[in-house]
Amino acid sequence: MTEPVASPELGTSANHTDSHSADCWNIDMVSRSGFAFHVRATAPSDEPALAAFFEDVDKEDLRFRFLSSIQKVGHSQLLTMVSVDHVSSENFLAIEPETGRILASAMVAADKAMETAEVAIAIRAAFKGRGISWLLLDHVARFAASKGIRTLQSIESRDNHQAIELERDMGWIAMPCPGDPTLIMLQTDLQPRNSATLVEQSI
Repeated sequence: MTEPVASPELGTSANHTDSHSADCWNIDMVSRSGFAFHVRATAPSDEPALAAFFEDVDKEDLRFRFLSSIQKVGHSQLLTMVSVDHVSSENFLAIEPETGRILASAMVAADKAMETAEVAIAIRAAFKGRGISWLLLDHVARFAASKGIRTLQSIESRDNHQAIELERDMGWIAMPCPGDPTLIMLQTDLQPRNSATLVEQSI
């Protein structure tokens, strides 16, 4: 059976002159390893392609993404990922240009005050280690900063060593996650602050 293709069709490189337009965040990217892919905002019609994408994500990575042991991503979860307002919430998809397949998903959602946002990334097993996550995370950070969000956070399982190492390499600060010793919180400041830079806490 042919896998669903993410729609709409691939756009052109990003034009960041209007940060309120979802289309302005559509961009072609090339990782340090030379891997080329397209990034765009999700649409409601992407639900079937997202469902097929998560079927190809490792079960352990699914646990890391949803912080629970799940075997299949259900309709309600998929609906949340495609029903975004493109301002306080967004889901960026990394797309394989040749096939239109979704290679990775980066969901970001802000609080009501638009002060803090949380990001969660998932990637197809066969495309890990190609630099996609690094570029997606940077793209999400620029998007969030353009909305005036001050802090971007990621809640990770302490077992998710790859994600924790990636975010630390990008300068994110690690700290305990309140109320759950199995998790770790990583965060980065997106807007200039008057106070001194946070010092990483002992974990």
